[in-house]
Amino acid sequence: MDLEAVAEELYGLRPDEFTTARDDRARRARAAGDAALAKEIAGLRRPTLAAWAANLLARREPEQAARLEQLGQELARAHRELDGSRLRQLSQAQHRLTGELARQAGETAAAAGRPLSEAARREVEQTLQAVLTDPEAAGTWRAGRLTKALSAPAGFPPAAVGTPASGRTRPSPETASRPAPARRQARQETGRRKRPAPTGRSGPGRARATAEADARAEAEEQAEAEARAQAADEAAAEARTRETEQAAAEQRVRQATDRRTRARERTEELRARLREAEADHRAAETGLRRARDRARTAERAARAARQRADQARRRVRR
Repeated sequence: MDLEAVAEELYGLRPDEFTTARDDRARRARAAGDAALAKEIAGLRRPTLAAWAANLLARREPEQAARLEQLGQELARAHRELDGSRLRQLSQAQHRLTGELARQAGETAAAAGRPLSEAARREVEQTLQAVLTDPEAAGTWRAGRLTKALSAPAGFPPAAVGTPASGRTRPSPETASRPAPARRQARQETGRRKRPAPTGRSGPGRARATAEADARAEAEEQAEAEARAQAADEAAAEARTRETEQAAAEQRVRQATDRRTRARERTEELRARLREAEADHRAAETGLRRARDRARTAERAARAARQRADQARRRVRR
C-alpha cells in the first residue's frame, strides 16, 4: 500500500464513502508499522460534492478533459498574441464547453447516486472555468484529486501572457491604471519615443510603422476588453450561484417554519388532551371517594342490622 494508490482509490469514491474508507486505510498502514504513511493518508481531505462531480467527469470522460485542456491552450495563445477576433470566438466556445461539461458532470453524478443541486452544478462550471486558466488546477483536476470547487480568476495569470515571439507586450501596471484614452495616447507616445528618428526613410514607411503601432494598441485594448467581459461574465455567474443558494436557504427557512408551526399545533393539542385527562382523573378520584364513603356507610348499616337481628333471635329463645 502506498499513498498514490490509496489516493487514487479514495478520490474515486463518493463523498459519503470517503471518510470511512480513508480511516480504514490509515488503520491498515498503522497496523503494518508505517506510521508516516498512516499520517499522510489521514491527512487526505474529503472532497465536496461539486469537487467530486468534477473529479468524476475527469476520470470517466478523459476525452472531454483533453478538449478543455486544448481550449485553454488556445485561449492562452490568443491572449499572448492579443488576437481580439480569436479571443471572441474562443470565449464563446469556452462558455459553451464549460456549460456542456457541467451538465454532463451533473448527469454522471446522478447516475452514480448523488444528484447535484443547481448551486453545486454552478460550482462545477466555475471549477472548469478555473481549469482553463490555471495549469496547476488543470493537472489536479485531470488526476481527479480536487477537494473543493475552484473559483475562476479573471483572465490568465502573468506566466500565460508574457511577451510572445511577435514582440507584443501587455501594458505596464502604470499604463494599465490609466483610463482607456490615456492608455492609447501613452502607447502612441511610447511608440513615437521608441521609433528612431527619420534617417532618410520615405513617408510611406513611416506611415506604415505608425499604422502598425496603432494596430498593436488597438489589439491590446481589444484583449483588455475581452478580459473585462470575461470577468463580468464570471461575476454574473457567481451572483447567480449566490442567488440560487439564497433561494435554497429561504426555502429551508420556510420548511423549518412550517415544521415549527405544526409542532406547536401538535403541542397545544396534546396539552388540551392532557388537561382533559387530568380532569377525568380528578373526577374519577372524586367518584372513588364517594363510592368508598357509600361502601363504608352500607357496611356500618349492615353491621347494625345484623346486631339487631341477633338481639331479636335471642329474645325469641328466651
